[in-house]
Amino acid sequence: MYAIIQVRGVVNARREIRDTLKMLRLHHINHCVLVPDTPAYLGMIRKVKDYVAYGEVSEEAVTTVLKTRGRLPGNRKLTDEYVRESTGYGSIDEFAKALIRGEATLRDVPDLKPVIRLHPPRKGFKTIKRTFQQGGALGYYGNEINTLLHRMR
Repeated sequence: MYAIIQVRGVVNARREIRDTLKMLRLHHINHCVLVPDTPAYLGMIRKVKDYVAYGEVSEEAVTTVLKTRGRLPGNRKLTDEYVRESTGYGSIDEFAKALIRGEATLRDVPDLKPVIRLHPPRKGFKTIKRTFQQGGALGYYGNEINTLLHRMR
């Protein structure tokens, strides 16, 4: 499973990049989506790699992000009780494990918003004009995306 976070805005971006970001449901900076590891999503990620940060997300990071930033209609927080009542999972932890294994999707929790609105990272980005490998904030993070998510929760 990948976490994709929009880092740059789309002013003066090509139309196909803006369309791909819309298909990924990334409409604003610091928004995050969790997507499965499929060839279709990997192609979309490659197209928008100069506007997003992405990487393989861990179970702990998914659990933390859902507990702190998971939202229901009316901006209500996602709680263990809601997950227990509306799904077959006993808690957010169990749901996150199933999500990482590919046994569940975010749509399994009714009314859970698919986009996670994150706080800007503590201590900021170094630069949003270079890739992560060059010391910037864009592109492939690998497992370091978990650190970025922790700074943005």
